[in-house]
Amino acid sequence: MILTEPITLIALGLAALAAVPVAARWLRVAQREHYVPTWVSRMAALWVSREPITAIGTAVVVVLVALAVIAGPGGVALDGLADAGPFLALAAILVLARLPHGLPVRGRSARFALTARVKRLLAAWIVVHLIAGIGLAALLGAAGPALVLLLSAPLTDLALAIMAPIERAMSRRFVVQARARLQQVGPRVVAITGSYGKTSTKNYVAHLLSGTYTTVASPASFNNRLGLSRAVNDKLVPGTEIFVAEMGIFGAGEIRELSTHFPPDIAAITVIGESHLQRMRSTDVIFRAKAEITERARTVVLPIDDERIARLAEQCARAGKRVISVSMNPGADADVVLDARGEGAASLTIGRGADPVPVAVSSTGHAVNIAVAAGIAYAADVPVATIAARLGSLPGSQHRAEVQQAPSGALVIDDTYNSNPVGARRALEGAAELAAERGGALVVVTPGMVELGPVQAERNRDFAAAIKAAGGTLFAVGRTNRAALLAGYGPSAHVVDGREAAVRAAVDLAADRGVILYENDLPDHYP
Repeated sequence: MILTEPITLIALGLAALAAVPVAARWLRVAQREHYVPTWVSRMAALWVSREPITAIGTAVVVVLVALAVIAGPGGVALDGLADAGPFLALAAILVLARLPHGLPVRGRSARFALTARVKRLLAAWIVVHLIAGIGLAALLGAAGPALVLLLSAPLTDLALAIMAPIERAMSRRFVVQARARLQQVGPRVVAITGSYGKTSTKNYVAHLLSGTYTTVASPASFNNRLGLSRAVNDKLVPGTEIFVAEMGIFGAGEIRELSTHFPPDIAAITVIGESHLQRMRSTDVIFRAKAEITERARTVVLPIDDERIARLAEQCARAGKRVISVSMNPGADADVVLDARGEGAASLTIGRGADPVPVAVSSTGHAVNIAVAAGIAYAADVPVATIAARLGSLPGSQHRAEVQQAPSGALVIDDTYNSNPVGARRALEGAAELAAERGGALVVVTPGMVELGPVQAERNRDFAAAIKAAGGTLFAVGRTNRAALLAGYGPSAHVVDGREAAVRAAVDLAADRGVILYENDLPDHYP
């Protein structure tokens, strides 16, 4: 029997040993990609396409496994190959234990957390790989285990797909508990979504409302079903008058579901952009998914400068909802109008026919977030005078256009949590203005932007070209967007494999008068 042949047993044993680092890598990727099936395979393909040693190693493994299959049971008899086939399979297993090259087992920027969910996924991973390994070993001999390891990324996705309904059923009690807690405490719910700006807007809203109401906001980026359930269960206390919930999506229908669990009294959209194109392929699909947030809300706050959102506002008004319209265009027929045309100064008109209120809008910030936040506060019946008074002390959001001073004296703009083209361009413009004021160098450290689907290369190329036009020095980090960044900036860009080396070089170059912009950052499961 093929399965009990010594060389097949050796291959199975060697594959079991190699599976330890292989499992650690792909399970960590699954954790970083929010346990969504298919995304492990996508990341595996990214490593093969971007990292040369991984590409070469994968090609070698494919050849070795193919030859081992050809030489194995039921294969083609070729002179000298039959005896070598099993050893080719063993060699393939050894190579696969080290691939993808550069993808750490434990993680540096984002450590692998061995949570209860990961342990359950690991059990499913082992079962899937064991069944595939034993089955293919029985058919192909030593080549079977090698083929299983070669296909480990899609097999990890299979394990994720198997576990998805199980995890959902197991987590239902937390959602039920959150719904009961929400009903018991009875706060008004403010729900915020958008392609970007959700977290900043949520923080602004909490600040503006807390002067009038006892307010609780969902922490960090807790914006999915379990994250919001945890926020309600852990943070909602008797007496809470308003709960501010950030709502994110991975696909259509998710916000509709979130709105059934956490029904919004006031719903708002920040902007519709390209940040979800990798998954949703078009901004129209993104818009429809985001628009779900208005379905259950009695009051909606919508920035009407986007024609699609303007039409949505009209539909909501016809449906009998209270609509608070927001615009960035001076003179617009809207309830809240932000005029941010000045140099770092702006005026905000809250209420039709009201006098404008002067506000300070950072050139590195996103003014539309301020306008939407003011619209939400207005919708919540916060007095206009209170809104105006609190606009002067809006909190910053960590790693979002956060300005700091380095020990060397250089200014640092930390925009590492931003990953959208509009925000990146605004941050660059603000950094360039600061560099000009200080008379120092402009230095930009970035791995580029991801999850932009068909426009990703173009947007990164354009951003790099804008850095060049602004007189900045580019440090392109990693390999994910390297080709696009170099195409936009030119060969004089500095290419750096890791962020740490880029930071050291950027600090040296900026000296005491320069400005360093850290635009986006990718965890180390990206090449």
